[in-house]
Amino acid sequence: MQSRNSLIVSQAVNRGIFTANLSPATKRISMMLGEEDEPQTPQLFTELDELILDNKEQLQWKETARWIEFEEKIEERAERWSKPHVTTLPLHSLFELRTCIERGTLLFDLEANNFKEILEIIVNNEIPTGNQKSVLKEKVMHILLRTHKHHIKTSRMQTMLDLLRGASYANKSASLNSNTTADFTNEISDKPLQEQLKNKFKKQIPEGAEVANVLVGEVNFLEKPFVAFVRLKQAMILGALTEVPLPTRFLFILLGPKTKTMAYHQIGRAIATLLTDELFHIVAFKAKLREDLLAGVDEFLDEVTVLPPGKWDPTLRIAPPKILPSPHKRKSMYSLGSKVHMYKGNQIQHEERYGSNLHVAEDLKRTGKLFGGLVNDIKRKAPWFASDFYDALNLQCLSAVLFIYLASVTNAITFGGILGDATDNMQGVLESFLGTAIAGTIFCLFAGQPLTVLGSTGPVLVFERLLYNISSDYQLDYLEFRLWIGIWTAFFCLVLVATDASYLIQYFTRFTEEGFCTLISFIFIHDAFQKMFNLAKNYPINSDFNIDHVTLDHCLCLPFETENVSSLFNETTETHFKLSTATYNTTPNLESVNWPSLTKQDCLKHGGQLVGQTCDYIPDITLISFILFFGTFVCSMSLKNFKTSRYFPFAVRKLISDFSIILSILIFCGVDILVGVDTPKLIVPSELKPTNPHRGWFVYPFGGNEWWMCLIAIAPALLVTILIFMDQQITALILNRKEHKLKKGAGFHLDLFWIALIMILTSFMGLPWYVSATVISLAHIDSLKMETAKSAPGVEPTFMGVREQRVTGLLVFILIGVSLCLAPILKYIPLPVLFGIFLYMGMSALSSVQFMDRLKLLLTPAKHQPDLIYLRHVPLRRVHLFTLLQILCLVLLWVLKSTVAAIIFPVMLLALVWVRKAMECIFSKHDLSWLDDTMPEKENKVLVDKKAEKAASNNECEDSEYLYLQKGCDINISVN
Repeated sequence: MQSRNSLIVSQAVNRGIFTANLSPATKRISMMLGEEDEPQTPQLFTELDELILDNKEQLQWKETARWIEFEEKIEERAERWSKPHVTTLPLHSLFELRTCIERGTLLFDLEANNFKEILEIIVNNEIPTGNQKSVLKEKVMHILLRTHKHHIKTSRMQTMLDLLRGASYANKSASLNSNTTADFTNEISDKPLQEQLKNKFKKQIPEGAEVANVLVGEVNFLEKPFVAFVRLKQAMILGALTEVPLPTRFLFILLGPKTKTMAYHQIGRAIATLLTDELFHIVAFKAKLREDLLAGVDEFLDEVTVLPPGKWDPTLRIAPPKILPSPHKRKSMYSLGSKVHMYKGNQIQHEERYGSNLHVAEDLKRTGKLFGGLVNDIKRKAPWFASDFYDALNLQCLSAVLFIYLASVTNAITFGGILGDATDNMQGVLESFLGTAIAGTIFCLFAGQPLTVLGSTGPVLVFERLLYNISSDYQLDYLEFRLWIGIWTAFFCLVLVATDASYLIQYFTRFTEEGFCTLISFIFIHDAFQKMFNLAKNYPINSDFNIDHVTLDHCLCLPFETENVSSLFNETTETHFKLSTATYNTTPNLESVNWPSLTKQDCLKHGGQLVGQTCDYIPDITLISFILFFGTFVCSMSLKNFKTSRYFPFAVRKLISDFSIILSILIFCGVDILVGVDTPKLIVPSELKPTNPHRGWFVYPFGGNEWWMCLIAIAPALLVTILIFMDQQITALILNRKEHKLKKGAGFHLDLFWIALIMILTSFMGLPWYVSATVISLAHIDSLKMETAKSAPGVEPTFMGVREQRVTGLLVFILIGVSLCLAPILKYIPLPVLFGIFLYMGMSALSSVQFMDRLKLLLTPAKHQPDLIYLRHVPLRRVHLFTLLQILCLVLLWVLKSTVAAIIFPVMLLALVWVRKAMECIFSKHDLSWLDDTMPEKENKVLVDKKAEKAASNNECEDSEYLYLQKGCDINISVN
């Protein structure tokens, strides 16, 4: 004979290996989910109240647990709420719950005015059905109307006041609980209490949420359980019934005979857990018959995962996963009626999933018209132009402005200095400042993607150095030759815009993006360390210091003509004293100069020389500089992640995280001032004139070189065009990734159009060429990320997108322009602090690259490797081979950039696309779909468009969740 539970399973699920058809429950749910005319169901806050005896032996309802996404329990001894955790249920409680729904009273769309009226309707429905005796009506009503005790967290001050007034509260409580008359007296308040209205927990509940109240308990006057499930037609606030004053939508009541307390408790937890399930939640809202609700329970049972007893401790709490699985896939299986196809193999799922990766973005579709893509970009971005200004009215934008300003200033000074050294100051720091301000302001004001930050980049700097060397070798006018290269490059870029050539960047897959982003990040990290090592050379540490020779280690100023200075300086102390007090008469003009008493600056001014072992050593500067360098980097990383820490309220943590870079800079500027060591500071030009006095602010196109050099410039202009196109469009592609959730669209054609016009302007003024700075642009995006202000306990704040606007970039470049007036303030910022920010930006950009995760896998034993999603589907040796090929390409690019062959560097960047295409001969499309994006093919064009439309209709594209985050739902079960 079958047991009762096995009978319930066979009747409820009605599905197995011997039945091929869909179960009635699946069909019923598919029909319910297919009703698109129904309004969206609000999120539920579920509260479990249990019937207990208080200290005065009076019955009352006490809140014992609550749910939004995860369960929180009352810690009785600690008098606090537990940490949110994943609910674990005995399977038997789900079977009992199904029986309760099958036999109890169900009321859908009940209309009532208050809690007492609801209870009267429930009790009156139980009596005619024979479930309860009429004589028990008054007792049941009396029990259900008892007072409710909620565990509301109060402030420390309120707790102290409660302790002082404890006696009065005790007397008041006693008088309330003394009412034991068995009538319909409503002891529960019809209006929310003051403590409920002041409950801070309401801030963690999402807007528009409703309540499900679960009441379970045991009484001595019932012979069989009293069960009711109610859905109100109009949600309403039922007085003091709930911890928070929110409208109640569902009521579940279970009263039963004694000796089954834990059974009632577990059944209450079971219905609360079901109501937090996305699918059952919708079923409960749309159910019209008892069978509908039973179908929801059956499907929940069908998808439950069982943890075997004896293999884990049921008292342990499972921590909430960092990433919740998307409910859309689970719902679509029922709404499309395709659940039966789940078991056809993983290959079908992979093809359907990654087919959406083949689509061409709306911004990149070819129009077939001259400047068609540019016109579409303008039409797409014009309606957002006004909102690009008022969307910046947020404190977060101020933090972004300060951070990106300091990063851009550092970038302008660093690359300006390097460019000045490479071009004999034909382009120096001042030109870098002026060019950055002009180009950035124009771009942020009119570009299609204003979140992009323009700047000098490593690849452009390499080309500038080679161009100056070629001009010097062939005695050409560098600025004039550069002007013609800039004009031809701008012309070629405009041709690319006119022909919708940005369409080609769909072939820039993750392989190309990661290679380029990693290369630029390495350049930032390399430059940061290189600057610090150069600083150490300028201020060396005296490694030969001997503490026993401290009496001999001195630095003296002596006349330059003095002979045998070294021998004199190494004499005894007496001789040294005589030298110190002597007056040297070397020239008639310096008869009265007391050389040993002069300062270093005066000594060099009078033509003297410094003699001694300590003259060239200032050891503290290098030490403090490296402390500032690494301290700024570590502090920036720590404060940026402070948002996820456990200290301080969320608003404070978020504010610290938003201003993390500024706080780090201010902290270590303060450290530098307190230490008092003369570390190298930021130097900003104070006069608006060319760095090289032999040039002006306007470059003439003719006169310095032969006329035919303007035609020769076409060849290098083609290389620059490739470099500008690759640098600009890859950066734009990275910024406009799906996981950034940008809503205002991209502007690939419009951005390239303005880059071309800006190049003409900067070429005529002899200013550096500018293109999208990948690392700074990514830092800009990261500083403007938005998250939900409210999140349920245990749920990470949801990423809402990026604050898209033009104001932050515009203010950054305006501030760079007026930095000439800010020189008295900026001179207090130590350069090591800004180099630490350089290191932070480079490391932050690398952290978002999947290549770095795969690089770690090369050094990680298999048993310690993380559960990355692509490792479930691609053999580890294939993953390592893919990573090694990327490493080889990066090494070749780095070596090429550092040699005389750097002139063909732009072509090698373009070659990454062909390398990726050739990899299809080594890797299968299945492997590439998990490790990289699939390159589009002409024969799949029709399929591609259909997939694009399907992906666009889904608000939350799951490709971004799995392709870019590459994380599963981590559930860690502690065994300690």
